[in-house]
Amino acid sequence: MSTDPTGTTVTPVTVAGLGLMGSALAAAFTGQGHPTTVWNRTPAKCAPLVEQGATAAGTVADAVTASPVVILCLSDYEAVRGVLEPVREHLAGRVLVNLTSGTPQEARETAAWAAEQGARYLDGAIMAIPQLVGSPDGLFFYAGDAEAFTTHEQTLRVLGGNTLHLGADHGLPSLYDVALLGMMWSALGGYIQAVALVGSEGISAQDFLAFSGQWLDHVVSPMLPDLAREMDERAYGDDTSSLHVNKDAIAHLVETGRAQGVGTDMALPMQALIERRIAQGHGSDGLASLVELLRNPSS
Repeated sequence: MSTDPTGTTVTPVTVAGLGLMGSALAAAFTGQGHPTTVWNRTPAKCAPLVEQGATAAGTVADAVTASPVVILCLSDYEAVRGVLEPVREHLAGRVLVNLTSGTPQEARETAAWAAEQGARYLDGAIMAIPQLVGSPDGLFFYAGDAEAFTTHEQTLRVLGGNTLHLGADHGLPSLYDVALLGMMWSALGGYIQAVALVGSEGISAQDFLAFSGQWLDHVVSPMLPDLAREMDERAYGDDTSSLHVNKDAIAHLVETGRAQGVGTDMALPMQALIERRIAQGHGSDGLASLVELLRNPSS
């Protein structure tokens, strides 16, 4: 440990994996005065970070032994194991922070492996683009060793001001990651569908943009708290926007798309869910009740 000119304790860190995201992580640490060791399979990627004050490690063993905290940001969990297996004898007592994207099961399996090596392990998810790393708005999820998180929270917070520990289950960051990405893809898919539809009459995406933003801000986002409550309470009655009402509305979307010569691929899955739920006798429920079909896909 050392201190910066302000007297703040700074922890040496190692960053293994210097793609766009890994490089952003390392740059955030060097920018805040943390002694930073970097390693990458392609050594040339270390050069820009060395210019910023980082130290390049020639081997994985050198990288791991250089710091008490090792940040991993590799292509996948298989790569993580491939990098760490040959240096497993150096892992005991170190804090491994795995920010590699993957599945909850991969996170749990890697945590079990790390424990066998005597390492303290945090699995994490980066909910930010590289340009947001190091900013107050950067969102990072972690789970696993609570003591390790508490000890190094100040260091991890360098990467993003919105830094959260979700609990003991190492799989939760990956679960949150894919769930939020699913929201993003669905929302962007709906927007792309809308742009294609209005574009069939020569309306540009730029001209439509103001209305899209207003719709999301003033109609869609304000619905989320009520939907969350209804799904938690499993109370789905809706007198104003029932599934019967939405069935007619989404049918108009599909029919209009076909008439305009525009694909309806984004709308059809939602239409199918609405019709399936109505067929089960829940036409007076609101859209939140569709969660029951996803909770019980065989129903």
